Amino acid sequence: MVAPSSGSAGSSPAAASPGPSPRALRRIVAASLVGTTIEWYDFFLYGSAAALVFDELFFPDSDPLVGTLLAFLTYAVGFAARPVGALVFGHYGDRLGRKKLLVVSLLLMGGATFAIGLLPTHATVGSLAPVLLTALRLVQGFALGGEWGGAVLLVSEHGDARRRGFWASWPQTGAPAGQLLATGVLALLTALLSESAFTGWGWRVPFLLSGVLVLVGLWVRLAVDESPVFRQARERAAARAAAGAPVEEEPPLRAVLRRHWRDVLVAMGARMAENISFYVLTAFILVYVTAHLDLSQQTGLNAVLLASAVHFCVIPLWGALSDRLGRRPVYCAGAVGVALWIFPFFALLDTRSFPLMALAVTVGLVLHGAMYAPQAAFFSELFATRMRYSGASIGAQFSSVAAGAPAPMIATALLAEFDGPVMVAVYVIAAALLTVVALACAAETSRRDLAAVGGDGPGDGGEASLPSPADGSREPVEP
Repeated sequence: MVAPSSGSAGSSPAAASPGPSPRALRRIVAASLVGTTIEWYDFFLYGSAAALVFDELFFPDSDPLVGTLLAFLTYAVGFAARPVGALVFGHYGDRLGRKKLLVVSLLLMGGATFAIGLLPTHATVGSLAPVLLTALRLVQGFALGGEWGGAVLLVSEHGDARRRGFWASWPQTGAPAGQLLATGVLALLTALLSESAFTGWGWRVPFLLSGVLVLVGLWVRLAVDESPVFRQARERAAARAAAGAPVEEEPPLRAVLRRHWRDVLVAMGARMAENISFYVLTAFILVYVTAHLDLSQQTGLNAVLLASAVHFCVIPLWGALSDRLGRRPVYCAGAVGVALWIFPFFALLDTRSFPLMALAVTVGLVLHGAMYAPQAAFFSELFATRMRYSGASIGAQFSSVAAGAPAPMIATALLAEFDGPVMVAVYVIAAALLTVVALACAAETSRRDLAAVGGDGPGDGGEASLPSPADGSREPVEP
């Protein structure tokens, strides 16, 4: 790995508007990271609880494996709501700004998660319990659908274009940080409490903690400024309107689908291997360890806990490497790596040796990080400012319905049908192939200047690219 490159802005458009001070940029990164960590903590907490206790608490009349599938079905419902969140938050984020919508998403997610901790179970209210659980999961998915795009854009659009991959990768670390926090709290509770105590009341504690975390997240997030790139685009539009020039008021969604539909498809394809492999490595593993290997819940949780810590550390390094080598090469290396690792992953799990199991998950998540780290900058660079929130959110969240949403269910069903992990591995490899094809259809975006891609579409404001560090050439943005 390499340190992030600083480079020289030279005569590029980026040089005309210096970025924020290092201290201000660190504050912006911290605000995005804290917020995304809390959001992902809430979202992942549900997935872990679905694998561990929700089948017994909310679907007690089912066969254990069927109950787990039903619990994962409510888990998948959250993914179904994410595209709706992407559409709504993307539209208003492109119209009103990134910061306002990020505050709303944090409040929605935290409120829904806290409410899950107060839910009555099937033993108390019968079939109403899973209905209420599903409704709150929908709110979680809706909020997360708007969170990701805003968080990564807030960092991507705050300058320091030469190191955009590095800085934009920090909000991505919110996923392993949230996973680490959620898994860590669950692992601690399962270690300290008896199984009956954890099932009776202990599972509620991590959900109720979300209320405290949201207050911290709001305090940090409200202290940062709006994206300067967004403000400049709005100022340019206002200036054109004041001068009597026609100003296009096409809704962001329509503009994305008309001008950037290829980029949306590229983003969706790129997400397939990243999303599916992640949920196989972190959510399905809990089912595999307990149902197939007959090991304790604690074993799987501890393996994911250790791997998530490493995952958190390597994501910024992969992001920095994408500034040097480009987004596509690093992303593609991750997809190919996951495909090659998935069979050794299951082979190491089957040893039932905890060190080898932890190694299996850790290597898998390190390779996953090569996809996840450049994703933030890559998706941000695909779209123009006026429609960037919508485009990045739609590309990321619509693919989650076909990728991450059904991944634990499909993997669990394949495990039950074939009584082994072979077809689960084939499933991950197929997703990796789709991602490689999508990347092959994409242009390299790492030299694009977000500030020069104006409010009305690609090319507005001049040539939207940075000088190449190698030969001073430029790669223009395609309209």
